[in-house]
Amino acid sequence: MAGVVEQVLALLRQDKNTAALALVDAACAQGDSAALGLRALWRVEGRLMPRALPAARADMHAAANAGNIGAARMLAGFLATGVGGTRDWTGAFALLQAWADRDPLAARQSALIATMAIDQSGDPLDIPPRHILVDQPRIQAIPALLTPSECDLLADLSEGRQRPALIFHEGQGRFVADPIRSSDAAGFPIVSEWPAIHAINRRLAAVSGTTVEQGETLQILRYQPGQHYRPHLDAVPGLANQRALTLLVYLNEDYDGGETRFTRLGLTHRGRKGDGLLFANCLPDGRPDPLSEHAGLAVRSGTKRIASRWIRQRPAEGTDGFGRHEAMA
Repeated sequence: MAGVVEQVLALLRQDKNTAALALVDAACAQGDSAALGLRALWRVEGRLMPRALPAARADMHAAANAGNIGAARMLAGFLATGVGGTRDWTGAFALLQAWADRDPLAARQSALIATMAIDQSGDPLDIPPRHILVDQPRIQAIPALLTPSECDLLADLSEGRQRPALIFHEGQGRFVADPIRSSDAAGFPIVSEWPAIHAINRRLAAVSGTTVEQGETLQILRYQPGQHYRPHLDAVPGLANQRALTLLVYLNEDYDGGETRFTRLGLTHRGRKGDGLLFANCLPDGRPDPLSEHAGLAVRSGTKRIASRWIRQRPAEGTDGFGRHEAMA
């Protein structure tokens, strides 16, 4: 059914949601790969139908079997992470290999994962040592946490997704401009936590002594000349499941300025490509630690790219995980 997605989008623009849904369902019944991929997304987002991750995963399977490259990418991520069903790392890697001759992203991920020192579940076999910079709050440097190729993958995949940094305003129920940073940001939420991204997230969890389920969506921040991140705390007052840790990874080093500065400690740090920086955000009683205040100093020249992962005290309740807002956006 050629052009079904275009027809559906036209109906949605006319607020004919019921007709759009009926058209998608009819096309899915006929095995239309584009319709199956679209319905999978709707089921992830909870758009026009209840949110149903197992059903979304089933649609991804059908769409991928019908040759939908986007659905195959999402399915590989769902298999790798265990979203919508049993976690199947072996199956995720096999899917990448099966698509490698048709999808450059699958080929690149497959080749990169083959070089990683990981076990059959995608967990790292070892982690680099951590060097203490400050005892209280705990701040640790982690040399060579990611390889240059892994840094390049994150930078490349995020480039076309970069947008001015936003935050989700719970009261307004929408995204608004971030008032304290002028950088651009791109995330890898539920529909794009592909196997290579997930393997990196599992390494970040291991080196931080946490589980991968405690991490928020991995973000890639891009700072161009003059852009900065004003002094701030990553912990949020009153948050029931606090952002206990922050883990940064420097993805490049061909820029001037852009150091990470802990404003109340007088500590300025800048890692080399692939280096990590792990620091605690909370006091022992869970309140935000004022000494963890930090800033991203302005970049003077070049472009700084850094990966950022906020790590909560415990995994999210239910099956949604963190970052559903990003997926819906």
